[in-house]
Amino acid sequence: MKDFKTILFATDFSESSEYAFNYALSLAQKFGARLQIVHIINEPVDLRGFYVPHISFEKLEEEIEEGAKKMMDKFCRTHMRDYENYETSIVPGIPYDEIIKKGTEVSADLIIMGTHGRTGLDHVLFGSTAEKVVRKSPVPVMTIRSEEE
Repeated sequence: MKDFKTILFATDFSESSEYAFNYALSLAQKFGARLQIVHIINEPVDLRGFYVPHISFEKLEEEIEEGAKKMMDKFCRTHMRDYENYETSIVPGIPYDEIIKKGTEVSADLIIMGTHGRTGLDHVLFGSTAEKVVRKSPVPVMTIRSEEE
């Protein structure tokens, strides 16, 4: 089996991400790998050309980023107590694109992420970040579908 030196774990803080994290952490521990944890802030729709009263987009973006940082801190306090070889990042952008960029940037040997397992109309309307990462990533990808789905 290939040794993994760097594993990128992409999270959206959902239950399926929490479930997939157990696999990422187990592999990181087994191989003594650096665990890169990334959360992508999906860029909000830009409505500046429309009349939308009482919204400051700069303030909205700051609040979203601050909320993501708090969620990442809580995630790490909860899950990373016994493992110190990790690094976190929060990146704005299109999730699948930024996950692939981050994987390449950190020279990841593997990308691990949860999948919601959407089918039918939900899948057509929302697509699948995991599916796009699998199709487009030069880095091997492991997707984990949570038990309850």
